[in-house]
Amino acid sequence: MTGTAVITGAAEGIGRAIAEEAAARGMRLVLADIDALRLEATVAALRAAGAEIEGLRTDVSKAAEVDALAAFAFSRFGGVRLLVANAGVACAKPVWETTPGDWEWVMGVNLYGVTNALRAFLPRMLASGEPGHVSATASMAGLLSLPSMAAYNASKHAVVTVMEGLHHDLTVRGAKIGASVLCPGWVRTRIALSERNRTAGEVTRPEALDPVAQKMVGAVHQAVSQGIEPRDAAKALFTAIDEKRFYVLTHANSRSGVKSRLEDILADRVPTLVRL
Repeated sequence: MTGTAVITGAAEGIGRAIAEEAAARGMRLVLADIDALRLEATVAALRAAGAEIEGLRTDVSKAAEVDALAAFAFSRFGGVRLLVANAGVACAKPVWETTPGDWEWVMGVNLYGVTNALRAFLPRMLASGEPGHVSATASMAGLLSLPSMAAYNASKHAVVTVMEGLHHDLTVRGAKIGASVLCPGWVRTRIALSERNRTAGEVTRPEALDPVAQKMVGAVHQAVSQGIEPRDAAKALFTAIDEKRFYVLTHANSRSGVKSRLEDILADRVPTLVRL
């Protein structure tokens, strides 16, 4: 794939790895992230490596800022061939302790960050008549249900079904634009520290959680630290795009968990507990 790629949540982690892979394929880049300093550093590094690249500080939960990102991308490069709605955040606590602010923050970034991007970019991508692709980063938490991750689970399940619906919408219209959803397992990123972008009064205090939730938080941190490298997730995404596959799973053992969940539903069993 050639042309311009727009990637949100691109200052680090999976987003930066996707940007690096796109640059290696000769694509022009427009990167967005809420962290202006890290975004500037990423743009500078990729530009120094030869990429034609721009960056724009963007809060993807705000529709007007994503609209501005789209206007900037199309104005700067004239068209967009690849859109990756990747920005994501998480907080860990049982559902009964998940506050209205937690829900607003997680759904705002993880779900509305995707829907804002689809609304801002797709009309112009479709109007161009050019082939292209749209992907969103969900998670295995979009296909399974982890304990103590209610808001994250809900947001990522929503991303999966939004992208499935998008695939159908594009297909029935004979569009030249493909769709996919990236559902990585544990990846070595700072997702477990994503509350760093919240104000002090909103941040979850692990010591205030019950012992079960505290243990869950510790298990998440350990699983992330032992995860695959972001570049592996990025390569999996581009391989899936090349092969025209919709579901992009990064871990071989992911399918067994999905199979177990589907069997629970079909056999009318209680949900199987996901082990980290």
